[in-house]
Amino acid sequence: MPELRHDPFQKRWVIISTERALRPADYEAPKVEIKGRLCPFCEGSEDKTPPEIMAFRDGTPRDKPGWKVRVVPNKFPALKIEGDLDRRGVGVYDSMNGVGAHEVIIETPIHDLEFADMPVDQIRLVLAACRERLNDLLKDRRFKYILIFKNYGSAAGASLSHPHTQMIATPVTPRTVAVELQSGKDHYHVKERCLFCDMIQEELAAGDRIVRANEHYVAMAPYASRFPFEIFLAPRPHRHSFGEITDEEIHHLAVMMKDLLRRIKVALKNPPYNFLFHTIPNIHAGPKRATYWETIEFDFHWHLEIMPRLTHVAGFEWGTGFYINPTSPEEAARYLREVELPPL
Repeated sequence: MPELRHDPFQKRWVIISTERALRPADYEAPKVEIKGRLCPFCEGSEDKTPPEIMAFRDGTPRDKPGWKVRVVPNKFPALKIEGDLDRRGVGVYDSMNGVGAHEVIIETPIHDLEFADMPVDQIRLVLAACRERLNDLLKDRRFKYILIFKNYGSAAGASLSHPHTQMIATPVTPRTVAVELQSGKDHYHVKERCLFCDMIQEELAAGDRIVRANEHYVAMAPYASRFPFEIFLAPRPHRHSFGEITDEEIHHLAVMMKDLLRRIKVALKNPPYNFLFHTIPNIHAGPKRATYWETIEFDFHWHLEIMPRLTHVAGFEWGTGFYINPTSPEEAARYLREVELPPL
């Protein structure tokens, strides 16, 4: 029988449709194609992008070959960095200028080196670049939130196949994050504990939705998974901000992400996917309500969501806000745990 499950973080219901249960072999995900050998992100094409913001390179000149990871402004940004917000009312509506930042982290000089196949040290550099750019953007008081995300494959929204991650700084806190922040704050004010930590401890004790876990990180299929083989990855100790991650924690995160994305690639035949980081908003952005972030260090827990693109959102989902997931999270976690990975 189908089962409705409630997500305590997003305050939404999900339908786990066990009567139409699908196993990994039943999915026909769009194939990810690596097109072309020369693109704006390839080494040697540095003049085809805006000037780099930062890079990890071996002493070579800026905007020249010889880099390992390179960060540039998006040539077609969703938001523009210049200008003031100019908040204003339009009758019952609200408006402001589209001020923000949109950056691209080019993950590797190699055109067809997928994230799942990168050496751990390369993934570590990508994550370090994300941390550095996040912390720099947080200095701008116009920006309330910075989202780090990756689209892999055209079905997941990638317009270029060269491996890259993106960052967008927005002048408002996105609703999805705002709901999580409020859920965490409400839980803490009643119980003086982190909601995320409570969930992690409960899942570790149950075990049936855990994909991978070690002393540093835990990865699980969420109890109310919206999508088949969705993964929630978080630090096992309480950590409220990705911006404060240490170099050692970055290394362990790189190891875990590589393992998980290899499992998805092997188990699901290299599907398109998205991953995105949820971290705290810019607590220095103004204006803000008094004491608004008073307990955020204790009530929020940064985390990463990985979502293979195996199903489509249709009319029922748009009309109700419910998601229908044809594969139970318990089955998804078991399959990903047990998949045999080829030797590195």
